[in-house]
Amino acid sequence: MMYIAADKERCVVLGTYIVENRATVRQTAARYGVSKSTVHKDVTETLRHVNRVLFEEVAKVLEQNKNERHLRGGEATRQRHLSRSERK
Repeated sequence: MMYIAADKERCVVLGTYIVENRATVRQTAARYGVSKSTVHKDVTETLRHVNRVLFEEVAKVLEQNKNERHLRGGEATRQRHLSRSERK
């Protein structure tokens, strides 16, 4: 768990992680030990005022993740059904 005191510092660290790793909000929250709500608020609200260029890069990654979300969810469901059928 990483504790970053200043909101301005934290939003830059979280935003940088998302861009460098093409990470989701959930993955970023798990990595830094903060809530998904904190990550989302930091990278969508606070970061806009702190580092506009990074904010725009993060927004692109989050939009891509949003567009691919149904694919990841569908794959998880498929894998779950395959593992259940193998147990029978």
